[in-house]
Amino acid sequence: MNDTFLKACRGEKTDYTPVWLMRQAGRYLPEYQKVRAKVDFLTLCKTPELAAEVTIQPIDILKADAAILFSDILIPVEAMGMNLEFSESKGPILYEPVRDEIGVLRLREIEPEDDVPFVIETIKILLKHLKVPLIGFSGAPFTLATYMTEGGSSKNYVNTKKMMYRNPELYSRLMEKITKVVIKYLQAQVDAGVHAVQVFDSWAGILSPVDFERFALPYVQRIVSAFKDRLPVIYFAFNSSAMLNSVMKSGAGILGLDWRIEMSDAVSIIGNNASVQGNLDPCILFGTKDLIRERVARILKGAEGAKGHIFNLGHGILPETPPENAVAMVEAVHELSSKNSR
Repeated sequence: MNDTFLKACRGEKTDYTPVWLMRQAGRYLPEYQKVRAKVDFLTLCKTPELAAEVTIQPIDILKADAAILFSDILIPVEAMGMNLEFSESKGPILYEPVRDEIGVLRLREIEPEDDVPFVIETIKILLKHLKVPLIGFSGAPFTLATYMTEGGSSKNYVNTKKMMYRNPELYSRLMEKITKVVIKYLQAQVDAGVHAVQVFDSWAGILSPVDFERFALPYVQRIVSAFKDRLPVIYFAFNSSAMLNSVMKSGAGILGLDWRIEMSDAVSIIGNNASVQGNLDPCILFGTKDLIRERVARILKGAEGAKGHIFNLGHGILPETPPENAVAMVEAVHELSSKNSR
């Protein structure tokens, strides 16, 4: 197996900088669209053979150095008893949002082997075919809580923050329940054989630093501490560059970075405390290949002092992205970071 990604996670020397893309299995690939045309999104997530097929596609097409399990962060939330639907126009919809004590009491803890067996089966299929490490993942408790309280995506997260500020005890009970589920969910993936896990905190950036440290960080710390001695843990707190010092307290061995901070500035803050992952603006992939190469070189240069560096986008690849530009980015990372090219 090509273990370059795992070496970079651990801060070991590598012959080149490994690269993978968030949402690398997705709508920008015609090969994915062919599979997706047969089934709806949730069915795709829950059909191991198809989920494995689309997980493998970008490894063959992009030559990425790691695969990430094809699934969705709301899969365990549905298993907790919430009715989940994906709308092409509105995105995820969770019916009967959790906004009171009855809502919290109604949620149940999950048993992954019984409630999400398709996730475990997908991992087992992938391990038979992949020649690169497989990344498992979960949403972070705060991010999952926002979907559960808002009923889907939101612009201002009023319902989440109302609970935080008006009823912190109820909010704490909700977060405790979610945290236990996330640990169980990730534990099942680790037991099935994933080589690393990523915790996505997509909405951490809506919090002030003081609220992040009170209402989100303690739960992430518990998750990280449950796994960091077993395998690499990546924590990606989106839109949180202004509170990187707080994000570092997660204890994760790898910190994902969005594009709102210069890589060199992030490395100077993080130092040798963690490896870094990122952080190209996904929209750069709509530019020319010369621009892509220039920005790749800038990020690689900025990461030279990092404990370890995994190249990635600063968020998920966009559906309209030309696949050939994603390929050009991966090729540029491999070529420009190769020891043989220096």
